[in-house]
Amino acid sequence: MSAAGRSRIMVTGVGGAPGFDLAVSLIRRGIDVIGTDASPLAPGLLIPGIIPRVTASAGSPGYPAELLGLCSELRPAALFSAVEHELPALIRMRHDLAGLGVRTWLPDLVGARACLDKAAFCAALVRDGLPVPRTWLPHEISLVPDGTPLVVKPRYGQGSKGVYYCTERRQAAVLCELAPDPVIQEHVPGREFTADCLAGRDGRASVILRWRLLVKGGLSVVSATFRDEEAAGLTRRVLAAIGAAGPCCVQGIIRDDGLSPRVQFIEANARFAGAFRLSEEAGADLVGQALAGMFGTPVDHTALAYRPGVYLTKYTETLAAGPRPAPSPAEQPAANMEGAGTWTA
Repeated sequence: MSAAGRSRIMVTGVGGAPGFDLAVSLIRRGIDVIGTDASPLAPGLLIPGIIPRVTASAGSPGYPAELLGLCSELRPAALFSAVEHELPALIRMRHDLAGLGVRTWLPDLVGARACLDKAAFCAALVRDGLPVPRTWLPHEISLVPDGTPLVVKPRYGQGSKGVYYCTERRQAAVLCELAPDPVIQEHVPGREFTADCLAGRDGRASVILRWRLLVKGGLSVVSATFRDEEAAGLTRRVLAAIGAAGPCCVQGIIRDDGLSPRVQFIEANARFAGAFRLSEEAGADLVGQALAGMFGTPVDHTALAYRPGVYLTKYTETLAAGPRPAPSPAEQPAANMEGAGTWTA
């Protein structure tokens, strides 16, 4: 399908880096973009040329009806999600969305759970013999070997919020009281990397590797592409193990202490990564091939080749200054699931 045939696309979660950069990339390709977010202060709502809409949060009871109403009104040809926690709702809605002419490219519910739940992700990989850090739930803390360096993190968290490091089991027990619904993992020494991936409908997947050289708030703000055949091959197996579909990203560690397994995996997300633009700058047509796959054209994996040694630095800039833009006439005040005021279309 030509660009003219997919001239309007919805991108959810434009307040975060993945949704923001995806919306910008699509607009630059001449596509009309409907950008949505649950926060009226989301910066992506101010991207020049975007069609902004503030929606209910994914956990709100009114989210499905509101999103379907918005799609019925604005008629996007496809929807790209940049918000992990809306995946279950979108998967359940996919047939209703298709009835409105809105294409999606989503994993099944089992695959979505592996991307939302770090314990489920590790369990899926262990079943397929893939390397992950040793992982325990709070009720298993007595099984943690003494002297193991540990990280305590939210089982369903994102953006490195609520992540704590410690060196003793008793410290981890205390930290489990601070992290919501925590998981305990061995802290593996090494270099963190992200793999920008596109898993085609035919089971083939392309993998672009980049180092996470400087990370702030979970976002890789300085990164560089590299090659590692072992890491790339294992990443493809990870994608198969979790049933990945379409654009996704996988995070892992390459050990620097000489111990085995050399490559270990931490989590996956069923969306574009926050620094996916580096992969495009390195030559991979990630967005273009994601569009092709979304609209039923086979992914051209040769177009996803990339150059190693390409760097990217992200920095916050001023997007708008002056009086706050007024909401559109279609927007009405509503309450989100936490009871705070927001705007909804």
